[in-house]
Amino acid sequence: MLGVIPSIGYAFVMQGVSDEQLMKQYAAGNMRAFESLYERFRGPLFRYFQRQIRDPATVNDLYQGSWEKLIKARTSYRPSVPFRAWLFRIAHNHMVDHFRANRIFEPLKPEQFASSENEPGEQIDQDQQLKRFYAALKKLPDEQKDALLLKLEAGLGLLEIGRVTGVEYETVKSRLRYAAAKLKRSLNT
Repeated sequence: MLGVIPSIGYAFVMQGVSDEQLMKQYAAGNMRAFESLYERFRGPLFRYFQRQIRDPATVNDLYQGSWEKLIKARTSYRPSVPFRAWLFRIAHNHMVDHFRANRIFEPLKPEQFASSENEPGEQIDQDQQLKRFYAALKKLPDEQKDALLLKLEAGLGLLEIGRVTGVEYETVKSRLRYAAAKLKRSLNT
């Protein structure tokens, strides 16, 4: 029981530490800092892949591979770069490499968005909405879909999305604007 108290105290202390500071600590060998980063970003990173790729095994491979790449690159991280942008740049590049190597694109399935927490009637409505959203998302050009998912799932800002995708701020802004307009038109028809 006493072993729990230090870890709870440590977890509480780590809540106030920035992602960049945690990464710097991890690069210096602090495994608890890595655990904190993993806890903060495991959901958004997994969903980033899950919402773009149909095959659960591929999602898991890319997800794990991204963390492996982060681990290997930990000493090259510079705190002047936002950690979130750096992590999703690794993930984005890893996914692009995967698609290039396999020359495939795996579309999303509406079931990937479904939640089992609703009542049956609510679940049917939600499933229908998700199918419509999925269909609209599927129609977006890859660049717009990627920018939108980096914004929604990763929570990245426009400059960070630009860093991840290798395009200028205005290009990101345009991609997001066009994606939102296309989704709105598709969902309102």
